[in-house]
Amino acid sequence: MTTRPTTTRPIVLVTGGAGFIGCALSRVLAPTSARWIAVDALHPQVHAERRRPDALDPAAELVVADVTDPDAWDALLATVRPDVVVHLAAETGTAQSLDEATRHADVNVCGTTVMLDALGRHGVLPSRIVLASSRAVYGEGDWLDTVSGAVVRPGQRTHDQLEAGAWDHAGATSMPSDARRTVPAPTSVYGATKLAQEHVLGAWCAARGVGLAVLRLQNVYGPGQSLTNPYTGIVSLFSQLARRGDSIPVYEDGAIVRDFVHIEDVAGALAAAVTGGPEVEGAPIDVGSGVATTILDLAQRIAAFHGAPAPRITGAYRDGDVRAASCTVEDAAARLGWTPRWSVGAGVADLQTWIDRCLREDVPALV
Repeated sequence: MTTRPTTTRPIVLVTGGAGFIGCALSRVLAPTSARWIAVDALHPQVHAERRRPDALDPAAELVVADVTDPDAWDALLATVRPDVVVHLAAETGTAQSLDEATRHADVNVCGTTVMLDALGRHGVLPSRIVLASSRAVYGEGDWLDTVSGAVVRPGQRTHDQLEAGAWDHAGATSMPSDARRTVPAPTSVYGATKLAQEHVLGAWCAARGVGLAVLRLQNVYGPGQSLTNPYTGIVSLFSQLARRGDSIPVYEDGAIVRDFVHIEDVAGALAAAVTGGPEVEGAPIDVGSGVATTILDLAQRIAAFHGAPAPRITGAYRDGDVRAASCTVEDAAARLGWTPRWSVGAGVADLQTWIDRCLREDVPALV
């Protein structure tokens, strides 16, 4: 018999729940939940030590399991009937996904379908599934033709274009993404798998009458990031380089645009998606700082904090990398009742202080 839980203090199951975002979210909601079950494979690329992270809230239960393993799901769902599922488990390396496409598809797509099959087998219909999706689903997104004023979608930059140093799309300027109007067109395998997650969950939830909240996260950074994962993000990488007194290498011409959103803001947005009303469900919601920042500006802020040499423009590039990625946050404010609180300047300083403490005192990083 299929059952739909109805408790006011929910049982929450979080895939990837012992990771960077999962630990931050646990500190916000685990103490007030009936149960908080973090399911995580503790992959060595993310977890330098295969143990329970110190930053996972004490109220959280940790189940070490792989989301792609049907037997692990059967063992778990034999005793756990979640009210809410927060789906964070994913392989996230954008560049890495070009060379390890099977691994990304297996975890991100097949892991999602294995989870849904297990819920169906055990007759469990959560009241809501919350998906942490990605800005990578947009690819290059929308640009504005500087002559006609028309919105254009230039698509992926070619290898020949990048090799020639033609970084921008000629005659156009980038626009922030907005899920209400920007058409997804991923330019990486990772982005394609995240969009597939959205589609798979959308079809299943609509057919089963389960609410679905999809948050498309921009570049998440902050205390708790892995300091050993080479694919964890440039903010942590730049910070460690500058702390050593090295000049930060900046790709292309330094004018790549990203939207850097602090981990506490992301945890707040996800918490709102877990606890909010029906308005959080339906169309995807963009979650970012709402501020477009160039990579050069980021590097200069971090270098200045440490008194490191000025960043250097290298002209290097990565195939498949998008030139510009940022978003609007008006829809998030209206539907989640959430707005970002951390500026890039304050957030970068917060991360430097945390990294300094971890490395100076030999304190283990969060994961």
